[in-house]
Amino acid sequence: MSGRLPDSDDSALMRWMRVEIGKINKEIVAERKPLSQLLKEEIPSSETKGGDKHLFDKNILSVLEEQLPAELHGKLRLPILFFLDNRVADSSFLSDENAARALQILGELSKSRSFNKGRLWVGKSIAYSIMRKYPTVVQIVMG
Repeated sequence: MSGRLPDSDDSALMRWMRVEIGKINKEIVAERKPLSQLLKEEIPSSETKGGDKHLFDKNILSVLEEQLPAELHGKLRLPILFFLDNRVADSSFLSDENAARALQILGELSKSRSFNKGRLWVGKSIAYSIMRKYPTVVQIVMG
């Protein structure tokens, strides 16, 4: 016995995993808004894929406003999304160059990091650390 599941079982497992990942990702914001727009809102929020309201922490938005250049306020869409790829065990990636630039300005990512084929790869631990430091403005997308 090889210890491997038959292909039919593997397919069923993958379908089940996609369903579960979809449930987890319902909390991800459906339409990201620019920082400049969120700063104008009395109660800054966006709708999630599951239809709930995602509230942004005004204090963290203020930190971003103060520490990022004004020209980035209209370009940076929040929340910043880190994507997990189940084929890469210990890494995540950004696909938004403005988000990467903002995180570099904030000192969260090295300026020597660069995009390769539309992705900037970072360790999962770095992504989770950034999410803990900037709650409500960073989300992790399961893939």
